[in-house]
Amino acid sequence: MLTLYFSPGASSMATHIALNEIGAPFELNYIPLHQHANREAGYLGVNPEGKVPTLMIDGRALTEVAATLWYLARRYPAAGLLPQYGDIEGEARIISWMSFIASTIHPARRAGNDRWREVFVLAEQRLGRSEWTVDRYSIADIHLFRLFWRFVHALHPDRGTYPNLHAHYDRMMARPAVQKTLKAGGGRRQPARVRAPSHLRCTSARDSRTRAYSRASARLPV
Repeated sequence: MLTLYFSPGASSMATHIALNEIGAPFELNYIPLHQHANREAGYLGVNPEGKVPTLMIDGRALTEVAATLWYLARRYPAAGLLPQYGDIEGEARIISWMSFIASTIHPARRAGNDRWREVFVLAEQRLGRSEWTVDRYSIADIHLFRLFWRFVHALHPDRGTYPNLHAHYDRMMARPAVQKTLKAGGGRRQPARVRAPSHLRCTSARDSRTRAYSRASARLPV
């Protein structure tokens, strides 16, 4: 059984999209980061780093976005999230993109908006006019989209500055798995009610529901 510990708009969004892509059954456990539920003893027992996502695989914890994406892509090959598998160079390019995303793009926001813009200029150049990051749609595209989605909703950059990334964003937004993920976090409609684990459950019914991804992104860590 797969269980995702998540918070709308946080890094867990990428894993959530991948879960919706593969179509396997999974459960959601909502960790309200804005209430610092990730620092409570119950969740630290699941993930001592207090971060999301944590993907539980039959009771075993797997952490870090790249690892959860790689696991899901390899475990469910029929979903086509790693079509480069078996192509040594193709796999290496996926790893290269995901390493760039994790080590360069992800920490940039904490260095300020100017640096945040700079790293997406690099990503814009790196993507070029390619439809996807590495020839065909893959987990690297999900990883990139989550961070650019956050950037778009936070700073509303001009499309002319990042035309390739915006085109990629549009292709991602058209995918049913992405729309399903956004709606699970509420979207612009009535939020879905997702129960937190019993040891982390809030007393307020209003606080115990998921927030819209777009609204939550403003106050969650990158």
